[in-house]
Amino acid sequence: MQTKSNKLNLFSLTMLVIGFVIGMGIFRTAATSAKDAISPSVYFSAWAIGGLVALCGALTYAEIGSRYPVTGGYYKVFAKAYHPSIAFAINCIILVSNAASISGVALIGSGYLLKLFPGNWTDIDKAIVSSVAILIFYLINLKGLKTSSTTQNILMMIKITMVVVLISALFFPDKYAVNDAAKAVAAPEHAFTWIDWGKSLGLSLIAVSFTYGGYQQTINLGNDVQNPSKNIPRGIFIGILIIIGLYMLVNLSYFNVVGFNQMKGEREIAYVVIERIFGTGGASAFSAFLFLGVLAYVNGSLLSNPRVMYAMGEDGSLPKIFARFNKDSNVTTFSLTIFSALCIVILYFAQEFEKILTFTIFLDSFGMILSCATIFWFRKKTKHLDGTGIYQMKFFPLMPVIFMLAYLFVATSITVADPGAALTGVAVLAVFVLLYFVLKKKNHAPPQNE
Repeated sequence: MQTKSNKLNLFSLTMLVIGFVIGMGIFRTAATSAKDAISPSVYFSAWAIGGLVALCGALTYAEIGSRYPVTGGYYKVFAKAYHPSIAFAINCIILVSNAASISGVALIGSGYLLKLFPGNWTDIDKAIVSSVAILIFYLINLKGLKTSSTTQNILMMIKITMVVVLISALFFPDKYAVNDAAKAVAAPEHAFTWIDWGKSLGLSLIAVSFTYGGYQQTINLGNDVQNPSKNIPRGIFIGILIIIGLYMLVNLSYFNVVGFNQMKGEREIAYVVIERIFGTGGASAFSAFLFLGVLAYVNGSLLSNPRVMYAMGEDGSLPKIFARFNKDSNVTTFSLTIFSALCIVILYFAQEFEKILTFTIFLDSFGMILSCATIFWFRKKTKHLDGTGIYQMKFFPLMPVIFMLAYLFVATSITVADPGAALTGVAVLAVFVLLYFVLKKKNHAPPQNE
């Protein structure tokens, strides 16, 4: 049983929330978001709205976790509140989405790495570099070498340092793309209606949603926080507010230094900012550190996600072969191999970051809406916990409704803009539902040790 001394205080919770959300996306997705924005007002509105949605989602998931405090809660709430086939399908979709996220982040890193070498590198070249990185860390994990907490702490320090360096560009006004920024603010290229503005906002939110992801992990914190009824909302609010501030400042740096119109065509946008402020040497060092961060992210993800597949194999959700492990190295060999292969297949299936991004966020929309909706089920089934000190959000049901409507808006925007990606996502969901009933009929052999 946990004591007050080993539970998270307000400061630790706030730092954890920031660590959940700030990833590698901010170094790439700003350009994608700008490309889909018809004006700076759309662009900055998308980043502000994305932060508000993240706040609503984080508070909702925190209450779900308080009402149902189990390890791996984000995956288990489905089985508790929905039919097992839906739970199985959504869990599998989350794994596919996570694999797509790894592929997308690897493409971000490979784009920055190839900036260090002369040549006109194509999306295929970036996919090859990304797949090599995934293969290397697949082999490392296969040997049983685990990512230490020290490595992950170093990764967090690298990311925060790079964010701060990007923000520092605001203190070099002589490097601003003044003419382009002034034109973008004063005179848009063409007139547009409010309908155009709304459509553009929906598309711009796709990349923003990817960058703000991670807050759903607050579902695992409900039982690990001191005075949860007060500290959970405070820690999440402060953490998300800091993240919004950092993201807005980074985007202001991009906007001022690169210029709104030029942002739309820059994939490695952070490289351009650093090169303009600190020269080619500084940009090269920045790119190298960013690629190291990507490698650590890939390694950590290959460590954690196959263990979810292993757990699903152990409880019979997946075939028992997924529960195979090497007793000498304690590696989930089969699950690790399948998950790594899935990452590489997605890489070559999409190749471009934007395609992976669209596919990932469309799949995420299913998981986010359905998982958030469980709050209504848990509120009804766990009324006896009300007033016992657990965290209960204020203004219910406003926050979960805002959150679900936002993801419905994003999913609809994807469907209109890219019906193929939406159709693929729906097909994947349907296949997993059917797979559940196929697997249910089969007898599973007990797990084998290699």
